[in-house]
Amino acid sequence: FIKCREAVKNAAGEVVELRCTYDPATRGGNAPDGRKVKATLHWLPAAQSKVAEIRVYNQLFASPSPDAGNFAADLNPQSLEVLKDARVEPSLAESNFDTAVQFERQGYFVRDPDSTADGLVFNRTIGLRDSFAKEVAKG
Repeated sequence: FIKCREAVKNAAGEVVELRCTYDPATRGGNAPDGRKVKATLHWLPAAQSKVAEIRVYNQLFASPSPDAGNFAADLNPQSLEVLKDARVEPSLAESNFDTAVQFERQGYFVRDPDSTADGLVFNRTIGLRDSFAKEVAKG
């Protein structure tokens, strides 16, 4: 368990430091006293990370039933989002192209064939939450 006890701010009001307590007995999510861990955070120090391009593919069409006669008018302009300066684990430079990895709270991604050792590219294959599908199911 990590508990934030204080947030230290600079003169501009930006948080620059978190003062926390940590219970090492809860590492891995299993508290010996039975406490339940609500979430597990994975910290990635920027200095020990790799820069990657992340391609987030969203719904191609803005509506669930595009007009067959003019489907191009219903294309979703946000169907592809490209994030240029994402940070990933260095080990992902060695990952296979067919291995899916979960990016924290975002979804599952696979390494793109456009990747190089110095220019990693990952494509989202599925998000963790799909609100579009929920809206379609509502009718």
